[in-house]
Amino acid sequence: MFSSVAWAADAPSQPGFMDTLPMLAVVFFIFYFLVIRPQGKKIKTHNDFLSKMKRGDKVLTSGGILGTVEGLTDKFVTLEISDDVKVRILRAQISGSAENATEEKK
Repeated sequence: MFSSVAWAADAPSQPGFMDTLPMLAVVFFIFYFLVIRPQGKKIKTHNDFLSKMKRGDKVLTSGGILGTVEGLTDKFVTLEISDDVKVRILRAQISGSAENATEEKK
């Protein structure tokens, strides 16, 4: 009974906050360079694509519909998905260029 108390008295104390701060900083920088920075670059290129989109571009929606841009407003894009079949979708739902999507699948 008394021996367990004696062992507990010799146990080292837990590290303080200043001891764990360098390791926490290393984990943050690894997380930043592997997750946050690439995602930010992807968002920036997608927003650039959406701002430079023009009539006649072939695009792919997030739902998987391929179409040609027929009209643009600030929020909406009108796509022609077949002869005389036009749909109006949110600009944010355009996932990318149709040429890039078909090249990746080859």
